[in-house]
Amino acid sequence: MTSELLNTLVAKAFRGEAPSRAESLALLAGSDPLIEVVAAGSRVRREYFGTRVKLNTIVNMKSGLCPEDCGYCSQRLGSASEVLKYSWIPPEQAAQVAGDAVRAGAKRVCLVASGRGPGERDITRIEHTIAAIKSDHPQVEVCVCLGLLGDGQAERLAAAGAHAYSHNLNTAEARYADICPTHTFTDRVDTLQRATAAGLSPCSGAIFGMGESDDDIVDVALALRELDPDSVPVNFLIPFEGTPLGGRWDLDPERCLRILALFRFHFPEVEVRLAGGREIHLRTLQPLALHLANSIFLGDYLTSEGQPGADDRQMITDAGFTIEGADEPTLPAARHDLVAIRRRGAGTGLPANA
Repeated sequence: MTSELLNTLVAKAFRGEAPSRAESLALLAGSDPLIEVVAAGSRVRREYFGTRVKLNTIVNMKSGLCPEDCGYCSQRLGSASEVLKYSWIPPEQAAQVAGDAVRAGAKRVCLVASGRGPGERDITRIEHTIAAIKSDHPQVEVCVCLGLLGDGQAERLAAAGAHAYSHNLNTAEARYADICPTHTFTDRVDTLQRATAAGLSPCSGAIFGMGESDDDIVDVALALRELDPDSVPVNFLIPFEGTPLGGRWDLDPERCLRILALFRFHFPEVEVRLAGGREIHLRTLQPLALHLANSIFLGDYLTSEGQPGADDRQMITDAGFTIEGADEPTLPAARHDLVAIRRRGAGTGLPANA
């Protein structure tokens, strides 16, 4: 029998109300059986997104050698992780990687580049890349993730045909300096606000498994609600050797699923995207996560390999879901507008894992 807490969370989600802090903490604390938590979150997920799963893919335009000191990142300043390191790939190669993913079912292509933020030449490179992708796949959504944005840069990306801008808050404001000392939580909020003001769909989420408390998880969920993103990626830390957080293995499948459920209740009408680390931490319970998240990344991530795209598609089908088509809306009509080193795909001579 569903508990009073879960019934309350579902009812609030249907009214568009956020869970209280006490309700959020109770959900994370684990008094309700996991299967009941997933079932309650699934009611909300199906109300707004049915059985559709949106596929997204990442094209890592420039890998490694980042001047920022984000403790979770294998591309950080001074990282000893043996990840791929290369400068900007040409637009034609990015378009080929993107095209392979689109033909495999991806609806959104995320163009990502390491660094504090783009220079003017970098924006030009992305403009040319968007044009190359759109020439063969005009219907595909292009999301851009280049770090902190300066004056006029979001407007240029929007004019070039970018659909969205991604910039995660990553963790709660109170502990942000513990994760990254080279820029601030406020810097990240500012970039999301610049992107939104320019007409780009805001995409922002968090990374879990970095030593955060339950209160920290609730804090970042509430901060994200204030930004009103259209998609919320939920990442689970990939503990790369050679990074300050390389020894953290704090997560298990139940913890990940409770976090996903919390984000579904906080973002009932929003694209909640199952992102990095799902294979490592959810393991055999990945299909259960599809009852909470309505979007996943297909294939590889920035510097780590994901499971084969064919396995992702089979998992979706086996779990009773369908891949969202390019002509289907991701967001409900009511909204105003969701560790193996990578050695294939962008920046290599090998095909991408799509």
